[in-house]
Amino acid sequence: MNITFRQLRLFLALADTGSVSRAARECHVTQPTASMQLKEVSESIGLPLYEVISRRVHLTDAGRDLARTARSIAGEWAALEQRIDATKGLTRGKLRVAVASTAKYFVPRLLGTFCAKYPEIDISLEVLNRDGVVERLRDNLDDLYIMSRPPTDIDLEDQVFMPNPLVVIAAISHPLAAHSHIELADLSKLRFILRERGSGTRMAIDAHFKRLKFKPNLRLELGSNEAIKEAVAGNLGVSIVSSHALHGQAAEQGVSVLNVTGFPLESYWHVVRLKGKQLSPIATVFQEHLLVQSEKWGGRSPANAKD
Repeated sequence: MNITFRQLRLFLALADTGSVSRAARECHVTQPTASMQLKEVSESIGLPLYEVISRRVHLTDAGRDLARTARSIAGEWAALEQRIDATKGLTRGKLRVAVASTAKYFVPRLLGTFCAKYPEIDISLEVLNRDGVVERLRDNLDDLYIMSRPPTDIDLEDQVFMPNPLVVIAAISHPLAAHSHIELADLSKLRFILRERGSGTRMAIDAHFKRLKFKPNLRLELGSNEAIKEAVAGNLGVSIVSSHALHGQAAEQGVSVLNVTGFPLESYWHVVRLKGKQLSPIATVFQEHLLVQSEKWGGRSPANAKD
């Protein structure tokens, strides 16, 4: 096979954008040139790499294999460029981070302090539900991933870096808001509004309730903390959310944290990557920054802590 590095970058852009024209723009070539180069790549491999259905590019199995290889090569090259820059006293390049949606309440601030220290670094931040983050993790699309419930079926480098306490909330006007001590059984007749199944928060809640043999009276499943807080403030039910989602200002959001036995529920934030994946210099510096700065958000958790 005779494929140039430029052609690999073009094919990777095709895999990421799902469009020949967008891949051409990203690689600063004309669409006819991109089409010709991609045809040469397919001919060199000797197998179809993609097909176009309803104007959308879909990779074949061979195409997905090539995309993974191209991404690995591009990542190694970027890491080499960063190491060379480091020997010149420069810190620049691109950092890719994917985070579970609840982490959006604190990760941008951590990135802000990082960028203030290293202004020449470009950041790509993907905020997704847990399934989306896990999918990107499987495909090795980013440098680091932040989530509260890492998958157990993937070999990972996993470091716990910050507590993620889960609290019970109700509307400020709810009768239980004035109680100083509440048993979980006191919530048995209340309606619950919870995150969607598969989210890290919901997995922690379900596991906790299963241990206690408590079955919540479920009214709604919602895919966002903001929607949950609005529903709770509107007296549609009670919920359990990460304390980070409240910004320390529960009352201003129309909710109150209930003092329920067994809560806050212990949970933690993890920073993970595929096992064996070598971090780029920039990703290494960011992970160190993350661990240091997390102490200001409640202190680092023991490395052996589990959800």
